[in-house]
Amino acid sequence: MRHRGPELRGRCADCKGTLRQLLVTRGLGSVDVGGGQYAPGMRVSGTFKVVDFTPASVPSPAIETAVPVGVATMDKRFEGEVVGRATTLFTSAFDQPTNTGTYVAMESFEGVLHGRAGAFNFAHSATLSGGERQGDFFVIIVPGSGTGELAGITGTGGIAIDSDGTHRIWFDYDLGQ
Repeated sequence: MRHRGPELRGRCADCKGTLRQLLVTRGLGSVDVGGGQYAPGMRVSGTFKVVDFTPASVPSPAIETAVPVGVATMDKRFEGEVVGRATTLFTSAFDQPTNTGTYVAMESFEGVLHGRAGAFNFAHSATLSGGERQGDFFVIIVPGSGTGELAGITGTGGIAIDSDGTHRIWFDYDLGQ
């Protein structure tokens, strides 16, 4: 269904509410906005490949632990419903011989989600013990980081690695802010 009012920063000119409020109060599943569909809690998924991993030269922490700490930069390419590229600042405390440790990454993504182009930041982290994942990978979109047609993006997501090594990512996001 097409809503009559023009969209301006996620607000409906007719009802003066957010698009999320519009969908709920009018019982709509989605509305056309700016040439694309908007629905609260939209999900987009894809795969990605790391095309570059470069360890960064940084001073060692002043406190030594049993697991070495390192920093690297990464470049990634995304395909599927998530299309684009990302640069990553990757920090880890990881022991390669035992395949045990934790990483924290901050990504700057530029690309397209559901036909909307822009950029945003997202963070993710995971822990491995003996190569086995402990808990789930998590993804959180940094509030206020969206640009272009992805301005106002908020949400979460996840990362999964298939047994064949395929890296999968998904975002559950909202543009209704």
